[in-house]
Amino acid sequence: MISREQAEAEEHTRLAPRAAFADKSRGREAPIVPDPFRTDFQRDRDRIIHCKAFRRLSHKTQVFLAPEGDHYRTRLTHTLEVSQIARSIARALRLNEDLTEAIALGHDLGHTPFGHTGEDALSDALRGIQGEFPDVAVPYRHNRQSLRIVERLENDGRGLNLTWEVRDGIVGHTGEEMPATLEGQIVRIADRIAYVNHDIDDAMRAGVLAESDLPAGPTAVLGHTHNDRITTMVTDMVRSSSDAVAENSLAKDSVQGIRMSPEVWDAMMGLRAYLFENVYFGSEAKVEEPKARAVVSALFAHYLQQPDAMPPEFRPDTRDELPQRVIDYVSGMTDRFAIRDYTRLFVPKNWMV
Repeated sequence: MISREQAEAEEHTRLAPRAAFADKSRGREAPIVPDPFRTDFQRDRDRIIHCKAFRRLSHKTQVFLAPEGDHYRTRLTHTLEVSQIARSIARALRLNEDLTEAIALGHDLGHTPFGHTGEDALSDALRGIQGEFPDVAVPYRHNRQSLRIVERLENDGRGLNLTWEVRDGIVGHTGEEMPATLEGQIVRIADRIAYVNHDIDDAMRAGVLAESDLPAGPTAVLGHTHNDRITTMVTDMVRSSSDAVAENSLAKDSVQGIRMSPEVWDAMMGLRAYLFENVYFGSEAKVEEPKARAVVSALFAHYLQQPDAMPPEFRPDTRDELPQRVIDYVSGMTDRFAIRDYTRLFVPKNWMV
């Protein structure tokens, strides 16, 4: 039997000097009784896995809407791939795998139905009501909503009460705010490694592109197969970041964090730019997106006008809360729930063609 205290002590002998140590966490918003066996970061990982928002990821779009086939990524499988990549990097750098895993598993909880199409629809909807609600935050940011889910929405409105380090990593996985921990910085880049590579794989499966279509410059650096590209990026990240975890890096005035070499980073971003131009926008696989956008927009408008039609836990106490509470409800929907709700509200019953 290994107690929590023994596990915490073992971290100090095994992990690098700049790792995040569970017994040195900044803590939770509400103190809790320590677990006899699990560290705080292990406990956070388990809380995320068992929450409702995590389960809903299995029915949320990654890139391709309602694909014909069982092997396309969903938001859940993306999350698991990010977790695997991030944990491999953390282990190689002797950083805290438990913290890394918890951040990775929670980073996309705030994603909308229909992927970034739903996110864009909510951003447009929020812009449309700024005159009426001047304090509304625009655009919609899924990382901010992920943080709101774990802090306020889950567990019947009590939140998951996660450690500061996990919450910092979740909100900092994208956008301008860099995570304070090296573990959070790993997830930030692992997220990009995962989606660039699996979106290429899914696009090939959908017949949108072939390996020979990929730009020659980036593939010459990264490799010509899915496995080769991930291996190149992960290996480069570990080698490029190894000095950031060393003890002597603690004394530097300006400590560099987790990173790739410029050559590999530029190659990855070159593939990302190619995907935006040839897959994310304008490809044949994306022709259904206007319909998905219309579904999300209609649901937002409906519940903004009729907040009492939402479940009781989402109804606002004040008018100022109304836009955020509608966002909480609509953004939490899965693809199939959003379609069912739209059909219930806007499609005539017993419609005959």
